[in-house]
Amino acid sequence: MVAAASLSPAYSQRAPGVSSTPGSQLTVYVMTMGPGDLVWERFGHNAIWIHDELGGTDIAYNYGMFDFQQENFLLRFAQGRMLYWMEGFNAELMAQAYIRADRTVWVQELNLTPAERAELRDFLVWNARPENRYYLYNYYYDNCSTRVRDAIDLVLGGRLEEQTAGVPSGATYRSHTRRLTSNDVPVYTGLMLGLGQPVDVPISLWEEMFLPLKLRTTLNDLTVLNELGQEEPLVVSERLLYESTKSGVPASPPHWISGYLLASGLVAGIIALLGWLSPRRLAARRGFVSLSVVWSLFAGSGGLILAALWALTDHTTSYRNENLFQLNPLSLALIVLIPALAFGAEWAVRPARWLAFCVAGLAALGFVLQILPWLDQVNGAPIALALPIHISVAWGVVNLARNRIVR
Repeated sequence: MVAAASLSPAYSQRAPGVSSTPGSQLTVYVMTMGPGDLVWERFGHNAIWIHDELGGTDIAYNYGMFDFQQENFLLRFAQGRMLYWMEGFNAELMAQAYIRADRTVWVQELNLTPAERAELRDFLVWNARPENRYYLYNYYYDNCSTRVRDAIDLVLGGRLEEQTAGVPSGATYRSHTRRLTSNDVPVYTGLMLGLGQPVDVPISLWEEMFLPLKLRTTLNDLTVLNELGQEEPLVVSERLLYESTKSGVPASPPHWISGYLLASGLVAGIIALLGWLSPRRLAARRGFVSLSVVWSLFAGSGGLILAALWALTDHTTSYRNENLFQLNPLSLALIVLIPALAFGAEWAVRPARWLAFCVAGLAALGFVLQILPWLDQVNGAPIALALPIHISVAWGVVNLARNRIVR
């Protein structure tokens, strides 16, 4: 572990003394904070720190501000229209807050000209004004890290984008999401169900800088042009202020398909056994109905949520979601049909059997259609989770229909 350090030693990276050139009194740093424990902290965080030697100020401009108590927060979250804002804080206090939370903190000094430093400072001051500070947040396309990236790129005349936009990162938004949320199985599962095809498109280094830690490492590899047109490193120096005592995030996504398949296979086996015993044993019938209804409620309501995310919200990363084959709103009708069939309602025999076949068939179709090149969503885990259970519910319904109970 590296002991917590004060920010002040970073000032010595530049020669003492201040020129009369506007902006020469400024030093620009990127502060990067490692992942925390909460789901919105797992992707890390960053800010732009401006040290003004003449003014005696150190302000860290933070684009990651949000408030659970703000007006219509939950509605905006559901709609994909969350309002975040940017605000300046004392850099020392901000760094210490992350250190107290046991999160790693790095500081990189940027190689900017005095004019670029002044331009960046003026832009951040303007952006922090109440009338300019709010923006529509997007987890991948417009977040705290992309705003830092874009502000630096602005004063460099597009130099960052020029060097990174055409360079493949070897990753996707989904692969990074899988990697960074693998510490929380329920959150991981929910995200893998809710994210659609857009997050499976390969991303460039420019796009990958939506992650603060990727922005940090990428900045170390980039260059700027000096007054003679010669390339120089963008980062003058990097300091590790504090290293977390917690284990780091995985370097690659987990491979959990077999685990999901094992779990769903166990549940499917129990449902199938209860379905086989249902015509002869009341306890088994009740158990089959209970498990089938709970699953149908989960699959059906999940399907409604996925459909609503696609049709009614601005959550563009949930569009074109092939998991609708696995989580199907049609499952909701089975909540009524399965109990009716199990306890002797003749009218429920045909629709229950037909609908159970339909739901299981669509889930199987979602698996088979993976061979098509335009259906290339990475959703092996959702298929492994849902398909065996759909098949077992359908088998139990067919068995009940064949040996139906007469009241």
